[in-house]
Amino acid sequence: MGSERGLGPATQRPPVRRAELSTQIQTALTPLAPHLDRRSWLTALLCSALPLWAQSPTWPAKPIKLTVAYPPGGVSDMVARALAEQLTTRLGMPVLVDNRAGAGGSLAVNAVAKSAPDGYSLVFTALSPLTLSPHLSSLPYDAVKDLTPVASVMYSPVLIAATPALTQGDFKALLARAKQQPDALRWATSGSGSLGHLMLENIRSSAQVRITHVPYKGGGQQITDALSGQFEILSTNASGVVLQHIKESRLRALAVGAAARLDALPGVPTLAELGFAAANFSSRFGIFAPSGVPSAIVEKLHAQINAVLALPALRERLIAAECVAAPASVADFAKAVSSEYKHMGSIVREAKIQAD
Repeated sequence: MGSERGLGPATQRPPVRRAELSTQIQTALTPLAPHLDRRSWLTALLCSALPLWAQSPTWPAKPIKLTVAYPPGGVSDMVARALAEQLTTRLGMPVLVDNRAGAGGSLAVNAVAKSAPDGYSLVFTALSPLTLSPHLSSLPYDAVKDLTPVASVMYSPVLIAATPALTQGDFKALLARAKQQPDALRWATSGSGSLGHLMLENIRSSAQVRITHVPYKGGGQQITDALSGQFEILSTNASGVVLQHIKESRLRALAVGAAARLDALPGVPTLAELGFAAANFSSRFGIFAPSGVPSAIVEKLHAQINAVLALPALRERLIAAECVAAPASVADFAKAVSSEYKHMGSIVREAKIQAD
């Protein structure tokens, strides 16, 4: 991947606010005023300004740690490392990736939430540790207060597919059968409290149908059992492996949770198109910092990350991984996080969902 220059030279100092500087200097010199003539006062004024300039170093002045909430080798890790590589060039300082997987992303989020708010500790994660996990269990961080959204990066679509146990019919036919045969259809997800589970609960409630939930502990065995028809429906991320099974007619795509239809499956409607906008979930990923990070740092990071997301080479890597770049303004991203937090909480409470 190519590199581009950052917003400005690495040695350029940010401007110090004139009013703020004047106030600090006058406060420091006022006790000395009776003892200084005009020339001495001006000399002291100029000398006292020097340490104040020195207290405003250019950011970044040391390496930045980007904690990734997932293990090495996966799609999230690949995207994080591509971002770190480009940001290193643009910011003129190393951006170091630190994989800290575990607890559904909460370990990494907690580590950064407890870090100093100086712009040198960031976390790359799906939104779920901030919008879903808090409604399922007690966490060592406050998902609303302890982190600041910096940049929206991408989303991973969620597919609803039929297995060999359901050989005919589209999504509407599936719902019609569910009404005729309550609890007969089985829908497998990667676990209780997973995004797929919340999608199912929302559809069950909205369509007033009874479908049996089959929770797995992760996606590996879920896919294996899907291919042998152990249940009728599954919800899973639109990975290359799953798309290959669909291409080979071993699975049938019925709907997708995404902002728009997938290029790889142009004939498959989104859940919003099917009338289930509130269940049109996808796994959104972004970068967060500890609360209290100066807004100037957040804005600079946001601008550089969005510039990287616009690079054709990175977009091609995302498409190859069946992910979609999802840049947004800081304000819009923060609003999306807040909205998802409230929506997830509503579904969890209504369906009385508990984590595994």
